[in-house]
Amino acid sequence: MSPRKEVLSGAAEVDRTTASDPDRNVSPELQELEASVDTSLRPASLAEFVGQEDLKSHLRIMLEAAKRRGQSADHFLFAGPPGLGKTSLASIIAHEMGTGFRVTSGPALVRGGDLAAILTSLHGGDVLFIDEIHRLSTAVAEILYPAMEDYKLDIVIGEGPTARSIRLDLPEFTLVGATTRTGMITGPLRDRFGFVARLDYYKAEELCQIVERSSRILGVNTNPEGASEIASRSRGTPRLANRLLRRVRDYVEVKADGVITRESARKGLDIFGVDELGLDKVDRSILNALCRTYAGRPIGLSTLAITVGEEPETIEDVYEPFLMQSGLIVRTARGRIPGPLAWRHLGLEMPATSTPLF
Repeated sequence: MSPRKEVLSGAAEVDRTTASDPDRNVSPELQELEASVDTSLRPASLAEFVGQEDLKSHLRIMLEAAKRRGQSADHFLFAGPPGLGKTSLASIIAHEMGTGFRVTSGPALVRGGDLAAILTSLHGGDVLFIDEIHRLSTAVAEILYPAMEDYKLDIVIGEGPTARSIRLDLPEFTLVGATTRTGMITGPLRDRFGFVARLDYYKAEELCQIVERSSRILGVNTNPEGASEIASRSRGTPRLANRLLRRVRDYVEVKADGVITRESARKGLDIFGVDELGLDKVDRSILNALCRTYAGRPIGLSTLAITVGEEPETIEDVYEPFLMQSGLIVRTARGRIPGPLAWRHLGLEMPATSTPLF
């Protein structure tokens, strides 16, 4: 049975923007259309989900065991950079269990009553997905503790000396939390999840499979070399691979013969400002600031953010993870410095006086 996919009223859809997104400034109407396409490209089952093989094998065991016992699955916490499939896995859990699927996000749950309303509306076995769960307020998180452990909801009626607490029973449910910053989740909340997993960046061959699958769904004629070129510039991120595929599709429909080849993919991605490493304008601004503006000297996050005109949280959560994993920047005790690859990528000579990495 297909899960009931419900988006909670008043719960804002989480911003799906990732680094290297070449269409950040599109109209709200186009963003809504893109979001609907993103949903249609999501895998519906573990069999369709590409990559994260160890995590999938663990989920198969846990979900099958829960079904055999006739119980709800345990609570899951998925961590990792944006765009790696945390939301898709939550939806897949509901699909595999044949239950309802409710979606909200940490910033949307302002008061304890917001979460209480959601919990009391769940049906037995439903999957509740909370994106950006690290942004839950303390008051809201405390309501989750008994709900996750005992399926109970504590409600305080009245104020002052006349206040009294009522404990309500909740149906068994599965909470799936997603976070890009595990360290910001309090220990008591993290300990109540039965399974915690971190999603890794995808290999090029896995992204190539994703591009080929999405091409079939979108009806785009893509040869293996074209899919490989898009995959190689996707920063290990499936969501970005699908976005770049759509941009290249636009290019070949207007400027080429409608077929995505290696050459047409290169030309299309170059036009949209995505280079051979998958870096976009902001990524290159970060590298230019580190290498040219500060000549390789260590600089702090706030200084870097001001220099490139982005929020510090955006630099730290969206851009830095891939740049660090690729060896383009290094975080030291004194600040951020460019790695040797950053100098080579910009065509600059690394100064002999550059700060050592260790």
